[in-house]
Amino acid sequence: MKTNIMGVLFDNYTIDETADKAVFGDKHPFAIYTPNPEIVQIAKQDKAFLEALNRADVVTPDGIGIVYASKILGGHIKERAAGYDICCGIMERLAKRGGTAYFFGGKPGVADEAAKNAEIRFKGLTVCGTADGYFDEKREKEIIEDIRAKKPDLILVCLGMKKQEMWIDEHKDTLGAGILVGAGGSIDVLAGKAKRAPDIFIKFGLEWFYRLMKEPSRIGRMMQLPVFLLQIIVKRGK
Repeated sequence: MKTNIMGVLFDNYTIDETADKAVFGDKHPFAIYTPNPEIVQIAKQDKAFLEALNRADVVTPDGIGIVYASKILGGHIKERAAGYDICCGIMERLAKRGGTAYFFGGKPGVADEAAKNAEIRFKGLTVCGTADGYFDEKREKEIIEDIRAKKPDLILVCLGMKKQEMWIDEHKDTLGAGILVGAGGSIDVLAGKAKRAPDIFIKFGLEWFYRLMKEPSRIGRMMQLPVFLLQIIVKRGK
């Protein structure tokens, strides 16, 4: 059963359930998106983006605000299933079977660093290709041909919200890849360029607060969360 949050249809899977479905399921290509409240707000105003999100094989909540919204609306979302955790779960499973991954996105050099770290952390995983997120039409064609030639089990597409999901939606059926994840800033974390919040913040749904403490300039974006939840409350009351 899916939970409808302002038109975006979220699946009620945990991190482990999502990783299992992606790796051990029979459907490939298998697209995974992990919207937060900000992405839902954008999709509400952009029909094409909304439809692309809902064509994914799994949509999980990367944001505690989505979990709260589900509770307000009487939904069944089990937990916050963040993109980084899902990516790690998939790579852990693929490593045990000698799987391959392709990292696409980030600033120049970031994908290469992420690849080195991933192969160290997930013994048995081979990162068969990388490409940064700065490309023109010619370079994009080269990246697509490289992916098609290597046929990775997993592609982390880290081009930023909306752009990465729309790119996956457009190309997923022609790449020959098994699993595609709109992974956002996960590549920066894998590369060691960014750090996740300490476990205690994650456990209590306060990763957003940790980010705000580290980057006070995010206050404008963070203020969208109470606005989002207020809209959910109003929606429930109708």
